[in-house]
This record gives sequence, C-alpha cells and structure tokens, in this order.
Amino acid sequence: MKSDMNIPHIPQAAPTNLRPSAVGGEVLKLLQPLDGLIGPGQSAQAQVLSLKQGDAVFELLLKLTLDSGQQTHVQVNSNQPLPLGTLLSVTQPSPGNLAISVQQALSSSAATLTRLDPQQFPSGTLLQGKVLSTQVLPQAAGQPTVYRSLVTLLNTALSGNTLLVDSPQPLRIASLLTAQVQNSQTLDFVPLSGRQDQLAIAQQLATQQARQGSLEGLLTALKNLPPASDNMPDGLRGAIDKLLSGLPTPQQLSNPGALSSSLLNSGAFLEAKLLGGQLQALAPDMKASLLRLIAHIQPGVPANTSFTPGAAASTQAQALPTFVRNALGMLGQVSAKPQPGGFPLPTRLLQSGDADDSLENLLKLAAAAISRLQSHQLASLEQSGRTADGNLLTTWQLEIPMRNAHDIVPLQVKFQREEPPQHQPNEQREHRETKDQLWRVELAFDLTPLGPLHVQAQLIRGNLSGQLWAQRSDTAELIASQLGVLRQRLNDAGLSVTDLDCHQGTPPHSGSAKLEHRWVDDTA
Repeated sequence: MKSDMNIPHIPQAAPTNLRPSAVGGEVLKLLQPLDGLIGPGQSAQAQVLSLKQGDAVFELLLKLTLDSGQQTHVQVNSNQPLPLGTLLSVTQPSPGNLAISVQQALSSSAATLTRLDPQQFPSGTLLQGKVLSTQVLPQAAGQPTVYRSLVTLLNTALSGNTLLVDSPQPLRIASLLTAQVQNSQTLDFVPLSGRQDQLAIAQQLATQQARQGSLEGLLTALKNLPPASDNMPDGLRGAIDKLLSGLPTPQQLSNPGALSSSLLNSGAFLEAKLLGGQLQALAPDMKASLLRLIAHIQPGVPANTSFTPGAAASTQAQALPTFVRNALGMLGQVSAKPQPGGFPLPTRLLQSGDADDSLENLLKLAAAAISRLQSHQLASLEQSGRTADGNLLTTWQLEIPMRNAHDIVPLQVKFQREEPPQHQPNEQREHRETKDQLWRVELAFDLTPLGPLHVQAQLIRGNLSGQLWAQRSDTAELIASQLGVLRQRLNDAGLSVTDLDCHQGTPPHSGSAKLEHRWVDDTA
C-alpha cells in the first residue's frame, strides 16, 4: 500500500506548524508549578527534548539553561507542537506558566524541514521517521481533509531533525514509518507495518493449516452416528440434526438467493456479524454452529465435566475454550504440516481411533473443522493488499459443504476484487474511466462421478473469460462438449464471453497467489 504525502512549501519566516492562537505569544503550562524558577525580568534558554501529543494539548519536556548556567528539566503543556531540538527563550510570568515571545515562537519553524534538498535526497531515497503529532488543517467546504504531522527523522544525515508533512490520512502518533522520496515536496508512504502484519498472518496460517481437518470428516462422522445413544449429552442430537439439515444441495446453490445465503453463512463473516451486532444472523452460520456443537459435546467428555454449555454465540466466538485448544494442539501430530497459502486447501482427513463415534473423536473433528474455516479466513487476509501497480486487491476465501446424494462435498470458493486507487495522480485522470473493477472467481470441488474440478473466471466491464480444469480425461471431454451451451447461457444472462476453455489436469501454479498476479489485462 502506498499513499502520497506532501511537504508543505512554506517560507521559513512563517509559523508553519503553529495554530492561530500562537500569534499573540504562546504560554506553556508547567505540569508541576515551580515558584521562582526564573527570576523577575530574567529569561532562560529552553530546548525541546521530547514531544507527546495528548487529547487536546501537547506534552513537552524542556531542558532549561538559566542565566547562572544551571540546567534543569521541566514538563509543560502546549497548545502547539514544538519540534524536537527547538531552541526558545522563555520567561516565567507566574509559578505555573512559562511564556514564549512572539519572535521566538515564529522562529521555531526554523527547526522544521519544509523542503528536501534534491542533491542530498535524490528520488528513491528511503526516509525513516517517528510520528510526533498529527493535526487536522482547516479546509474550505467541499475540500478533502488534510492532516499535518511532525515526523522526527531517524536515518540519513538529518537524523534528529523534524519533517513537516501533509497527508490525506492521519498518521498514528508514535508510529514508525518509511517513505520514499519522489521529489523535494512529495513522499510515497511505504507501510512496513503492513508487511509485518502479512508476516504474522502467514505464521498464523501455517499454524492453523497444521491443525485443520476437512469439513466432510466431521460431517460424515455426524451423519453416521446412531439415532440415539446413552452417553450423548442433552441437546447434542438436536444440534447435529440442525447442522446437517442446513447443508445445501448443488441444485439449491444454483439459485442466486440460496447461493448468497450460503456464502454469508459459511463462517467467513461470523466475526463481522458479531462486531455489527447481527446476533439474529448467527443461527445458520457454519462457524457458530460448530461452536455450539462443541459446547454440546464437551459435557460428555469425562475430563471436562466442569464446562457449562449453553453460552451465547457471541461468547462462544470470542475464543476457543481450553479443551478445544488442547484438541487443536494434538491435531498437528496427525499428519505432515501443509504449506501455508494457496487455493484450494488440500483435503485432510484426520485419523480416527477405535471408537469413531466417541465424543472425544467428535470433539477433535469439530476443532479441526473450525481451524479449517479459520485457515480460509487467514488466507483471505494473506491475499489481500496492494498489487505491484497500486491497485487494491480484496480476497474472500471460504468453503461451503454440500449434500450430494449420500455424500458430503465441500465447495471451496474464492472471490477477488481488484480496483484502482481512489486518488490518482493528475496525469492519470484522463484514463480513470478505463480503470474499472476486475473480479475473479475460483471454484474447487470433487463431485461424483465427475471427479476433481477447478474453475477460474474473471469479469471486467461485462466481459467474462473462464478456464475449467478436470483431472479425469472423460470429464474434460464431457465439459468441452458442453461449452457451447454454457457460453449461450452466460450470453443470455447479459455477459459477453470472450474466452471459455476446458483442460485436463490442474491449473498451473494453483498453490501460490501473488498479489501482482493477474489473469487478464484490465487496460486492454
């Protein structure tokens, strides 16, 4: 992700970083009133050692050098941010205040950089800094909001100096940032913290994929349970029947409304529903149903009789209980750890013990199923971000278990939306109408008797292109013979089909999903 930051070109004689209230002189309020710190009619030299932005004022640490040569440190509040290293001449009108003369306040702008020397900072130079303060600048009606920040440089020969920057987004106080110099007045922000977030997501994804198990493993075990059992906790049979009856069929997913409902209730959006207060939408959610199922299973597990079932879905979704985490910890020892990332997630059926219908085994399978859903959620985050050309890429990856006759068939789905930046340079504005959103869809499933299938499609400006892969040769021949019918149905739906092919095998490089990868040229 990149965003432009400008260095305001303000003459050094002007108060570049002062509020209008500072024109008549600035009063600094001592956090601890000191009587007689500076004698009447005397002044002291003050240097700003640190700056911290509060809710309404700025907290400064000053080093005072008195006329006698004695030095002391005092903490003060200020209505304006004074850059680190700023030298001031102050007096003390009262025990709780220090006063800065108008001339000294105006001259404090000299310590703030408002231009970068192209000889010292050629285009491409990386600057690292720490954000000291961020303020909203007054804007005329209808004009975009601009935030002005003071940034202390941490590298180059100007390390320790303060840079004044304007940006369309507020910079978080005390955050570290890296920016690339474009010219003497323009910087491109490079969010290294975003890269660190991506690394953390990748690490979590690797952990979740080592714990996860395919949804059909749990659902098949639940489907094969006997109708009644003496050791089955109260409410468990009802939770199982409700979960299995809610699974859609391929025919139902051909209906747009049923497909939309299945996507929303796949478990990928449970946390968003909780944050939005949509508690009424939790009943059919797959992830919420799995959490309820675990709550019903646990009382029947002898080692965990202290757990009280029946907690609200919002409480269940906050964090997995200790017994689930323990179960998840054992799952990593079942088989080799898969590599993180990629689509589709590989099938992973856990090894069962002697009693496949035991509550301990069901608990293990349910915990693995939740990790499966979380793996899809983390994969969505891992594949979202900025492409190499600055477009915003958003990914939604999820899984819908289907009932196909007597089988449970997982349908893995991935949506990607790529859109151009909202704020484009002036020289690109005339081409903005050609920068439409690009949508990509991937499907992966293994449907009897067709075998494993993989579909990739992309849509831009009403033009659709798609590729289908079938691992079985007879299935590939069957699909190829029906491509004309599929093309006509897509045309009848109002789409212009530009490319539609079927291949035997698997799509190339399906195990990786780089952000800069694209299937069609959206500028064509």
